Amino acid sequence: MAKLVQFGAGNIGRSFLGQLFARAGYEVVFVDLNKGLVDALNAQRAYRLIVKHGDREDETVWVRNVRAVYAGDVEGVATEVADADLAATAVGARALAPVLSLLARGLELRRQKQGDCPLDVILAENLNRAAEVARTHLRTVLPTDYPLERLVGLVETSIGKMVPLMRQSDLEVDPLWVFAEPYNRLILDKRAFLNPIPEVPGLAPMDNMKAYVDRKLFIHNLGHAASAYFGYRAAPDRSLICEVLEIPEVHARARAAMMQSADALCVEYPDEFGRPKLEEHVDDLLRRFANRALGDSVYRVGRDLYRKLAREDRLVGALLLAARHGLPTEAMAPVVVAATQFRARDENGAFFPSDERFFNEEVPLGLEAILTRVCGLSECDPVEARLREAILRAD
Repeated sequence: MAKLVQFGAGNIGRSFLGQLFARAGYEVVFVDLNKGLVDALNAQRAYRLIVKHGDREDETVWVRNVRAVYAGDVEGVATEVADADLAATAVGARALAPVLSLLARGLELRRQKQGDCPLDVILAENLNRAAEVARTHLRTVLPTDYPLERLVGLVETSIGKMVPLMRQSDLEVDPLWVFAEPYNRLILDKRAFLNPIPEVPGLAPMDNMKAYVDRKLFIHNLGHAASAYFGYRAAPDRSLICEVLEIPEVHARARAAMMQSADALCVEYPDEFGRPKLEEHVDDLLRRFANRALGDSVYRVGRDLYRKLAREDRLVGALLLAARHGLPTEAMAPVVVAATQFRARDENGAFFPSDERFFNEEVPLGLEAILTRVCGLSECDPVEARLREAILRAD
């Protein structure tokens, strides 16, 4: 039986990567720092995925042939990587560096045991240029004579699956189950594989991966964030994305921002995208965002403002793309303003930790300072100066 070593047994790791490969006949070995989760996976060797269809009853899928290794067991993890057929990460940008350091020990052991046997690593991260980031870090932690380009395929992905945060009340029923929407398509970089691409239903290899990473970031992620920020501003008492999208103005403004970004993508990637298909994609996303059964929260979608307002992320990155092509930005610019006014809390009434710092340290300085300090927009560059003005004029 082929084996996938899956770094990260969280929502994406279990609901997407783990279930895709387990259902295709792979043994899935999760690596995670949550000792309770690791122990539960090893005790049950299976978990439930609850598919939230929205228009019909929930579907229960049992994911089997799984086990786990505690991430603190460095040698145990290395042993799993040494004879793996494939590895994957789904840990988030902040945790990626330590996970790559852990992977590196496994890559060294793998070379000692198997010689020059390449390993492909699927990077299921919402991170721009994930392969470049991973490659740079691996070079710092692997021996200088390790042939990284020849032995490690770093495969970027576009993660379109939506998975809500699990509420504490749900986890008390079953700490292993996970909820997710039916969408099950994993877009990944066809050219990055060193071994044959796995024959796993749901994998969608693409030649021009950057186009699809940008589509995910600048349409899906931007639209999701716009729904949260416009929604919170219009109805701060509504906690779910599906609830705020019922407000016609919120739906219309989110869609307008997404379509403006889509127009920029059509210019940037004319061989990949046409407007009719992207418009269809936008409307499908809005329908999926509004899936009431998913129960996705405004807090989850909008939190982490430092990341979401960063220069190359979903909001400012899309604005820069449009501005560089001389295209309109008036529908996207207000999303940045609304983001700075976002104050949603989690189910326990708490702010996301770094957002509290944003409110205390950045907001008092004003929007102009945020555009410089957080968004990285320069007053000296003519294109960026015009973009700053467009955001400052937005409502």
